Amino acid sequence: MLQDFLARLAQEDAILVRVAASQGSVPRAAGAWMAVFAQGSCNTIGGGQLEHQAAAEARARLQGRAGEPILRYALGPALGQCCGGVLQLQFERVTAGDAQALLARLAPQLQPLALFGGGHVGRALVQLLGSLPFAVSWVDSRDEIFPCSVPENVQCEHSEPVQGAVAGLAAGSRVLIMSFSHAEDLDVVAACLQRQRERADLPYVGLIGSKTKWASFRKRLLERGFEERELAHVTCPIGVPGIAGKAPEVIAVAVAAQLLQGS
Repeated sequence: MLQDFLARLAQEDAILVRVAASQGSVPRAAGAWMAVFAQGSCNTIGGGQLEHQAAAEARARLQGRAGEPILRYALGPALGQCCGGVLQLQFERVTAGDAQALLARLAPQLQPLALFGGGHVGRALVQLLGSLPFAVSWVDSRDEIFPCSVPENVQCEHSEPVQGAVAGLAAGSRVLIMSFSHAEDLDVVAACLQRQRERADLPYVGLIGSKTKWASFRKRLLERGFEERELAHVTCPIGVPGIAGKAPEVIAVAVAAQLLQGS
């Protein structure tokens, strides 16, 4: 969305509308933005009458009307929105010359995430994560497994052995393990637990599979010298509970939801 905005900004001016502050129940928090052009807009500050009125105000300013840089909007009966909160919206005219500064100001803060495995579920997850605030390292021991095109926030990495990539993960990475091989899965889990023992900087380690699979892995990891308290750091099965579907896309939604719960 940001790249679409900047590409269009190269051709015409816009009004950048940002949530400068908020109080109470509101649709979007401070920092949310939309860019309003003479025709159309990019991104959203929450929709509804709030966004409709803000867009109208922005277009009037594009046509030359002056106004205070920040306006207050109460989300009550006057707007036909019953949220009850208050937003302060900042209106700022931007041009092509502002592109680099806007890129720095508006780029989302991405959380590091490592995805081990390029199978069907891995592919479905990558497509979904492409629209979420994660910087994804997608790792597999099979170099040919990666598609020709991936989302902008995804980097593909061939690693042989696959667990060798664990040492180089960014601090704070969430880790998802779903390779084509249970043996590879076990080695990656062990590498994550070893790193967690030494650095304690992997907040989430998730392993795809059943309770039966985890029981087998648990036994083998204990034999490798890990303790019960360390094994408790691994989530298996993964995904929010209550979603029974087994299609890759359904699993991907359940897993992404669980990741966002911990954001």
